[in-house]
Amino acid sequence: MSGPDRTARPYRVLLVSHYYPPHLGGIENVVRQEAVHLAARGVDVTVLTSGERGSVRQEDGVRVVRVAAWNGAERAGVPFPVLSPAVLAAALRWARRADVVHLHDCLYLTSWTAGLAAFLTRTPHVLTQHVAMVEHPSALVRGVQRAVYAVAGRALLRRARRVLTLNASVAAFVGEYGARAERRRHLPNGVDTALFRPAEGAEERLLARKRLGLPADRTLVLFAGRLVPKKGYDLLLAAHDGTDRYDLVFAGDGDAQALAGRPGVHHLGTLAPERLAEAYRACDVFALPSTAEGFPLTVQEAMASGLPVVTTDDPGYAPYRLDRERVMLLPRDAAVLRGALAALAADEPLRARMGRYSRDCATTAFGWEEHVSALLGHYQDGPPVEPA
Repeated sequence: MSGPDRTARPYRVLLVSHYYPPHLGGIENVVRQEAVHLAARGVDVTVLTSGERGSVRQEDGVRVVRVAAWNGAERAGVPFPVLSPAVLAAALRWARRADVVHLHDCLYLTSWTAGLAAFLTRTPHVLTQHVAMVEHPSALVRGVQRAVYAVAGRALLRRARRVLTLNASVAAFVGEYGARAERRRHLPNGVDTALFRPAEGAEERLLARKRLGLPADRTLVLFAGRLVPKKGYDLLLAAHDGTDRYDLVFAGDGDAQALAGRPGVHHLGTLAPERLAEAYRACDVFALPSTAEGFPLTVQEAMASGLPVVTTDDPGYAPYRLDRERVMLLPRDAAVLRGALAALAADEPLRARMGRYSRDCATTAFGWEEHVSALLGHYQDGPPVEPA
């Protein structure tokens, strides 16, 4: 196993992500959890990310370097911050002092720049690829994705010490774009099973509903994520006509106008993690008919919260070996969703069985401590870095 002498100084990791909390989203939550848990192990962690303005400060024992960025594209449903030219100098500075650079997804300016910095400083890099190609409704966006993966993505994937993927579809995708088979590994995200937990009883669930302004006497189906087509919020709306035995609850930002005025539909907006955990405890079912997402973090959070899960039947989920009698894996079809959700709303014992299975899966397979232990192994175990 290669790596620096850790008796002389702490091991140094540069984590790279296009966003980081307080910006809300799946990748940024994963990166924060990795950073905090690595720091708790004595690792010297620096996070390179975007921000409204440049800054360097300590947050939860982690050095967070924010480079000023324009984020206007996110309002059009494209989460792609455009960073100032200062990002290259920052990436070079922090890559030079790091033992390993860990890039999250190869589609973003932060990853391209930090990958170049790792190459120039001869610092090995590890890459976590969260998703495959996103079938965005815009042909322009789809074309840009393909171009980026074919050029910058291929270079990052080929040079990576390890390429970590969340499901089999993403593993196949990175293989197509140059990730070497012997360097690819499956690594599930972790989840905070203390924060995301089942309600302790009916009283806690009712109190959570009251605080969130949700009805006390309806079966509630929760969707958590951005209100964009790839997440499938529109399919849930199409599957719900307002006369069903359940209400829909949406937690996330985006096309809020599509939810306005619909009977039996409640919009909570974007929620901080603590409030989102309360939303899971307030609801009865979790539904996310998304596409091309790896294994979504919100599915893991819902499972940790003891909710029955309805999500897309993606062949990439095979490494997780989910019990199809305890997790509903369905096609992205409004009529099929309508039938499945109606059946769950009418069958409380089935919901309870599925919920127990969800919680058991989360506590045994999605722990952050196990994730970080595996991550440290991937950081230090790999081929020597190729010459610049």
